[in-house]
Amino acid sequence: MKSRMLGQVLTAALLLNGAAMAAGKPGPAAPKTDAEIAARVSREIAMYPYYSLWDSVGVQVAEGRVTLSGAVNQPFKKDEIDRLVKETPGVTGVDSQVEVLPLSPQDDQLRLRIARSIYSDPALSRFAGLAAPPIRIIVKNGHVTLNGVVESQMQKTVAWMRASAAGLSFGPVVNNLVVADPPARKKA
Repeated sequence: MKSRMLGQVLTAALLLNGAAMAAGKPGPAAPKTDAEIAARVSREIAMYPYYSLWDSVGVQVAEGRVTLSGAVNQPFKKDEIDRLVKETPGVTGVDSQVEVLPLSPQDDQLRLRIARSIYSDPALSRFAGLAAPPIRIIVKNGHVTLNGVVESQMQKTVAWMRASAAGLSFGPVVNNLVVADPPARKKA
């Protein structure tokens, strides 16, 4: 009984000590430039637990005011992302132009078919297990758009070909994938 009570007292003391230390310790500094704010907002969105490969949100910042663009596949995501951005240090205002995609079982089925097709290809399969895969699949009423960043022109082309071959889409697949700057090669 005494050891249990002693354990509870020690736990409480440790918690109080930790809270006191945290209160006296300043947190990360608020971003000062638009580029720093954009980076922090982008990170907050990427860390949002429900942000998936079916969502694509772009961020632009001017004088601390954040403009969000893109699309999400569920209405609650738009509301929560807007709230997250508003609470981000350095943000003075938010203009949310994020579109909520129509809720459609056919679009959901098409999203899954395209994701399986893209991420099962040997050129892209290593991205399948990532928490935030680099290729975003946006489907609106059967129309498909690919957003995100890939490492090479070959990956961009393969993703587009696999999405186009997945079937059920209405019209051509729009390929907005961006090829990241390749790493500089060392000269021998």
